Amino acid sequence: MFVDSHCHLDFPDLRDDLAQVLAAMRANSVTHALCVAVEMSAWPAVHALAREHANLYATVGVHPDYSDTAEPTVAALIGPARDPRIVAIGETGLDYYRVEGDLEWQRRRFRTHIRAARESGRPLVIHTRSAAADTLAIMREERAGEAGGVMHCFTESWEVAEQAMELGFHISFSGIVTFRNAVALKDVAKRVPLDRMLVETDSPYLAPVPWRGKRNQPAWVRHVAEEIARLRGVTVEVVAAATSANFFRLFGIEADARDLSDVH
Repeated sequence: MFVDSHCHLDFPDLRDDLAQVLAAMRANSVTHALCVAVEMSAWPAVHALAREHANLYATVGVHPDYSDTAEPTVAALIGPARDPRIVAIGETGLDYYRVEGDLEWQRRRFRTHIRAARESGRPLVIHTRSAAADTLAIMREERAGEAGGVMHCFTESWEVAEQAMELGFHISFSGIVTFRNAVALKDVAKRVPLDRMLVETDSPYLAPVPWRGKRNQPAWVRHVAEEIARLRGVTVEVVAAATSANFFRLFGIEADARDLSDVH
């Protein structure tokens, strides 16, 4: 059993082919997926997916890449997070890779998400790119560890992973870990304890080998787990069991909600 801890099924690439995407999940033993929100205007569509499908869950958040978009408040984030199908706050964080100039607006937005997570009792889904030092600093200043969460699509160093785990966060690996040139990331995947690890696709992006360059989908999260198993010298079943259990525990999904034996 595999779980995709981060995907974007509301994006047109996947939404317009949703029946096939869900069928492929079933065929590849991917039982659940977390549909991650990136801007306020898309929240209704993301949340509808979770309400309409027993094996899908959702988040509420505004991505740090989105500069020209409605700005969330703590109250705006907390309201939807009361829905049991909405299990996390994010995608949030910092991204200095694509955006230039004064990025204080990104830092303010990140702080808003952390405060909402602490107040609502929901974990955080954190994105960081070319901003690890500031990301960790704000996490400490805003006491993000009180909410916990996951560093999604992790591509940073082992030292950054250690600091995030010290704050109570999980580390999630995407298809990038299967890329031949991702040597440093493969080393991190060997070292992160299994009880602090998640796997994801970030689909429709970052398709893993052997599908690199194609449209990604949740079914292919199994390739991420297979590569981590290879790196660690364990069976893929070990990685699948650990990462799935971590997902359910982190996002507070009760045991009876995990049984999809009556879902077709």
